[in-house]
Amino acid sequence: MKTLTLLGGTALALLTTTAVAQDGGLLVLDYPGFEEPAYHTGYLEKHGDVPTFSFFGDEEEAFQKIRSGFQADIAHICAGSVTKWTESGILDEWDTTKIEAYDSLDSNLTGTDVAATDGVYFIPTDFGSTGVAYNPDEVPAEDVASLAVFKDPKYQGRVSLPDNVDDAYALAYLATGVDNWTEATDEQFEAASSWLREVHPNLRTYWTDPAELAQLMASGEILISWAWNETYPTMVDEGRPIAFQRTPTEGSSLWLCGYVNLKDGQGEEEKAYDYINAILAPAAALPLLENGFGTANKAALTSEITEDQLKAAGLEPIDVPVLAQLPMSNEMRERQAETFEMIKAGF
Repeated sequence: MKTLTLLGGTALALLTTTAVAQDGGLLVLDYPGFEEPAYHTGYLEKHGDVPTFSFFGDEEEAFQKIRSGFQADIAHICAGSVTKWTESGILDEWDTTKIEAYDSLDSNLTGTDVAATDGVYFIPTDFGSTGVAYNPDEVPAEDVASLAVFKDPKYQGRVSLPDNVDDAYALAYLATGVDNWTEATDEQFEAASSWLREVHPNLRTYWTDPAELAQLMASGEILISWAWNETYPTMVDEGRPIAFQRTPTEGSSLWLCGYVNLKDGQGEEEKAYDYINAILAPAAALPLLENGFGTANKAALTSEITEDQLKAAGLEPIDVPVLAQLPMSNEMRERQAETFEMIKAGF
């Protein structure tokens, strides 16, 4: 992680003197890595220390932790989980008038009803792209001009998909002509599932995290994969052969994550807003990008990040269909998860 070189003078001085201090007034339940002070320097400058963080491995673990009585103030989850968390009754609404960048959030990431409810329960803060990562030394660019490459028998045993139901179905929906999964019909779901079943025999493996995928591609075991954008700059920095195709004919996807306001938090409510305002501030845009994340604050993304920097991170604007992985009904997500597990098992 790139930390101190990204901080302003005031924040650097604060971090230097309070590197181990944590603010007991705000407990953030998060993915490992998001405790990075450069992501929330405004909070550090205002309060003199960083929030207290508790970490989880996946969102189901975090959900069960909360349901079992663990008390945090806010949690970082991705859009696919929002409906489940909202319907469970463990969230409070956000007061959007206290979120400074709310009107600057990218409408492509919020959709018309980001929380699938009457209130706002989810504030998107970070996003990334998913596209076709491939080895350009062995795979010609024309072969990845279509998502049909995942079914190409020429690459049997050299292809991989993420072991993630949202990413897998984003790919399958795009491949079968759907770029808005919030309106997917039963027929479109069945078509996407059938596509994944056709692809399954062509796969070498399902990767579980970007480090594993980078290793598989660096070794040459995998030549083509549906991958998060962070794999691309990581392998470029390592001098590995890698290219990232975000503009196949059928399109590519955007995933997004953000924060929910937990109902039984014991901390100070205003500090939750200070944290959200800090991670959405222009000062956080470059530190997030350098670790593979785009800021959901469109104004900050425009003012702080150049097009070359976006392209290097695999997040440049594109002219093909884009499926935003917005919240869907919990019923549909559970249906996809159950079907995906069956497909991976060969059924």
